[in-house]
Amino acid sequence: GKVTNCQVGVSVHLARDHASTPVNWRLFLPMAWDPAAPQADPDKVARRERCGVPADLGHVEKWQLALDMIDETRSWGVEVPLVLADAGYGDTIAFRLGLNQRGLRYVVGISSRPAAHPAAARPVTPPYNGIGRRPAARYPDAARSVKALVIEAGLGAARPVSWREGSRPGRGRSGLKRMYSRFVALRIRPSGREIREATEGAELAECWLLAEWPAKEAEPVQFWLSDLPGDTSLTTLVRLAKLRWRIEHDYREMKQALGLAHFEGRTFNGWHHHVTLVSLAHAFCTLRRLTRAPKETAPA
Repeated sequence: GKVTNCQVGVSVHLARDHASTPVNWRLFLPMAWDPAAPQADPDKVARRERCGVPADLGHVEKWQLALDMIDETRSWGVEVPLVLADAGYGDTIAFRLGLNQRGLRYVVGISSRPAAHPAAARPVTPPYNGIGRRPAARYPDAARSVKALVIEAGLGAARPVSWREGSRPGRGRSGLKRMYSRFVALRIRPSGREIREATEGAELAECWLLAEWPAKEAEPVQFWLSDLPGDTSLTTLVRLAKLRWRIEHDYREMKQALGLAHFEGRTFNGWHHHVTLVSLAHAFCTLRRLTRAPKETAPA
């Protein structure tokens, strides 16, 4: 419910288990700032020139900005073996289809709402009565929410997985407690109008549904979709899904220590200049951390 003035950015990070850093940014331009949009605000459109917004730049959805930045990052010769994203992108079918079209594997967070069929479900073609177009094949049962599919599998389907060392003292190799929870992994066939149109009535593609379901919780608490191969291990799925914590860590470090949230400018170029300098500072700090001797990085 808070109302505030801010800029909204979309970022792409390169990440591994022990390091990550942002490499690309785009400023999100709301429809109110786009002269060609039906929701254009005359006052905001009039401010475009003063803010230095390029004349040919209009409103682009965040998921499309992300795909554009992935394309640009790959054009630099950077290999993108896998794409991770939160539910803000994972719930968008067009984003997932865009990754499919680029031949990119993904592990993306989703909400509990997306609909899907169990992997064993198969489409059935209704009998043709000889009048009009032949009916297209369809699934006999309606798609259900991913949450419902996981709950049907039951807490008994959950398996314990430990994926990395956390920040609290424990019995890990570095003296830190390992992150641990229980997870359910199911093979499903995601549904939705855009997916059905893309498949043109053919069988829906299989993918992984991963859900975190702690033993003390009555229901699963987090969900992911992945198009990784069917023989991918549960440990690998969990490790990759949880790797997004590195991006959250990047943002916390950039905001608290490197001034990402301190920008008070009002220009398009100024914003990009600011996030570029913050990204360079973050990359420098990351490289310094990685080149330290092991004894320098050991906990006190």
